Amino acid sequence: MGAVTPLGNTADEFLNGIFAGKLGIDSITKFDAKETGITVAAEVKNFDPQKRVGKKAARRMDLFSQYAVDSAVAAVEQAGVNETNTDAYDFGVIYGSGIGGLTTIQNQVIKMYTKGPQRVSPMFVPTSIVNMAAGNLALRFKAKNTCTAIVTACSSATNAIGEAYRQIKEGRAQVMLTGGAEASVNEIGIAGFAALTALSKATDPAKASLPFDQKRDGFVMGEGAATLVLESLEHAKKRGAQILAEIVGYGSTCDAYHITAPDPTGEGAARAMEQAINEAGIKPEEVGYINAHGTATQANDAGEANAINQVFGKDSQVKVSSTKSMTGHLLGAAGAIEAVATIGALQRGQLPPNVGLTQQDPACQVNLVNPQRSEPATELRYAISNSLGFGGHNAVLAFKKWSEEF
Repeated sequence: MGAVTPLGNTADEFLNGIFAGKLGIDSITKFDAKETGITVAAEVKNFDPQKRVGKKAARRMDLFSQYAVDSAVAAVEQAGVNETNTDAYDFGVIYGSGIGGLTTIQNQVIKMYTKGPQRVSPMFVPTSIVNMAAGNLALRFKAKNTCTAIVTACSSATNAIGEAYRQIKEGRAQVMLTGGAEASVNEIGIAGFAALTALSKATDPAKASLPFDQKRDGFVMGEGAATLVLESLEHAKKRGAQILAEIVGYGSTCDAYHITAPDPTGEGAARAMEQAINEAGIKPEEVGYINAHGTATQANDAGEANAINQVFGKDSQVKVSSTKSMTGHLLGAAGAIEAVATIGALQRGQLPPNVGLTQQDPACQVNLVNPQRSEPATELRYAISNSLGFGGHNAVLAFKKWSEEF
């Protein structure tokens, strides 16, 4: 696993941050945001593209691709995948982003209108299009199996990981690079979501992203990326890989309800959870933790709570938290960093807190993790991660703690 997040630029830094209840949200520094009415975001801090991406390569990438490549280099290094143990034709990429090169699009449109169309960069299209995170990863690692980009709004990374899992499960690849990246903390990104009244207007970072709280008023924009190396068990064991966790199920459905609003009944999200659990071959009561989509919007949290209760029952003991309380919402990359968080929960036997919660909304009656601190979960064996996106996209991954014994 590799990660570039508002809580740190490695997977370990990120996991240490979420289990410590650290807040990655602060005042916007990338531009003067006062005219948007929004003052806080979850920005990546101290990112140095020269460290893993390389100075020359970074100049030919939008920031979202830089985040993707940085996290992928770290993931591949940890996995130990290389040309001596993995055939290029067995190595593929399926990667997600909700918007792609939004900073490049913004800057080049401004340049066209202020300096004329002849001044538009020849690299405008190759840096801004959504598939270029996947393309750059394939180029970097000489991965010659499938190379695909997934765009399903805020479900993009979870769908990408699920489809990569399918690619291996169905025998079409042995190793897959997957995850998601987003870099939308810029003028048009903030202004666009603010116009939609989707963003929190809170000025205090500690009171901005409040999933499942009665006072929640919208999501906080985040940015970053996370990349996972998925591998067939046979291939991993053959080369002596360190196995971090198993993916055992994937669900993907559509609400077909509204262009932005989720189905308030939660029916589509519930079906996606059921699909992932059924593919895992387990019962709902065997799931010990749900990393909720939990955006802190009124509609999402109530609808997702309804979905959870449909699958697990209103009296279920399954623990729920939204790590967006600390990271903000990374849009198309959210499911990737939340997959890392879910795997971290299984590895560490800990549950991330639902930071910031003071008064749980009666419309969101789920069993939330303590908001003040992470909770021990030494017996945790199965966990799921939910992602729900504009357009009615629902995607769920089921993970299992790795053990040679079960």
